[in-house]
Amino acid sequence: MSRRSLLTAAGAAVTLALAACTATDPLAQQANAGDNKNYIAGDGSVTEYAAKDRKPAVQFSGMLFDGSTVNSSTIAGKVTVLNFWYAGCAPCRLEAPDLEALYKETGPKGVLFYGVNIRDEAATADAFNRTFSLTYPSFHDKDGAVLLAMTDYVPPAAVPTTLVLDKAGRVSARILGVAEKGTLKTLISSALAQSP
Repeated sequence: MSRRSLLTAAGAAVTLALAACTATDPLAQQANAGDNKNYIAGDGSVTEYAAKDRKPAVQFSGMLFDGSTVNSSTIAGKVTVLNFWYAGCAPCRLEAPDLEALYKETGPKGVLFYGVNIRDEAATADAFNRTFSLTYPSFHDKDGAVLLAMTDYVPPAAVPTTLVLDKAGRVSARILGVAEKGTLKTLISSALAQSP
């Protein structure tokens, strides 16, 4: 068999192997769909981690769009919600009003809310915030620093993804896809009820 034939056969085998690996992976299927929606949507799955199963407190540092820095020590002792988003993501637009409503409702209880914008420049993010009247701050995470820090604990894996951190700074819950208001409220309440 010629070298060219061997390379062609090897390429076909790799393609078949990759197709088999991704055939049942919905995120891979979306990525390969070629529908130009420019995001990988989650399936709406919700995972709540029992206190005994949580990984150590997250360690991160990032800059907000207003130029201030937030890190792990900033959120110490507070239940914190991190929502990964960007303006062109249709599911992000869908959930934005509910996130703002929960921020206003739970903020007086000491809950911190932060968006983590993974793609936009300041002007685009600001236009999104104005459109949906969002008042909680967002990280300018185009360099992926906060996103990458979270992958050591619980990979976001889709946009949008919402993480709830307990008072000890550990990931207590993850929602892949649109954060349904009632579900997120329950996850926040559960984290608030737990001892640090």
